[in-house]
Amino acid sequence: MAKLVNWYLFEKNLKEKGLVIFSPLDVKRIFGVSKVAATFLIHRYTKKGFIKRLKRGIYTLYDTSVPDIYLANKLYEPSYVSLEFALSFHRVIPETVYEITSITTKSTRQFNALGKTFSYHRIKKEAFTGYTVYRQGDISALIAEPEKAFVDLTYLRLRKKKKLLSRFDKEKIKPAKALRYAKLFNNEKLTSVIKTTLR
Repeated sequence: MAKLVNWYLFEKNLKEKGLVIFSPLDVKRIFGVSKVAATFLIHRYTKKGFIKRLKRGIYTLYDTSVPDIYLANKLYEPSYVSLEFALSFHRVIPETVYEITSITTKSTRQFNALGKTFSYHRIKKEAFTGYTVYRQGDISALIAEPEKAFVDLTYLRLRKKKKLLSRFDKEKIKPAKALRYAKLFNNEKLTSVIKTTLR
């Protein structure tokens, strides 16, 4: 069965479905092949250099450009882009951030894909909110609002006893909104720091 799906058909179908990132399960569904056949197809085309492996079980076509934010969401779910990368994205901090930083409710992890580093930091489920949908063409991805990215970063730096952010554009952060997000962590020190910093 796998031999019937040539590269032309394989690529055409994935592109028509708009699958920038796909898994063996996607291939199984699209082509109506078995799990073994889907895995074989992916293995064969990866070996030929037609497909790039992003992480175990996650792939993209060789000529597809995958936006960092979208890839970050897909590499480790559930997650949303936050912290330094989101603050740079929203121009709250002037620095360009190369590591794509995210928040998750799962264990803290780090992955390397397409020559970039994607890091994920765990927070409690009650605080897993404050993100918005970013759209680029047909692709949608989750990224923290400026206030939530700021609170997430402050929370993690306090927890790790690291230096707090000192250089940032206060005009881009709404104090009342940031305080609402801070209270979700149920952490008095965090709430106090956010109040003082954004005064």
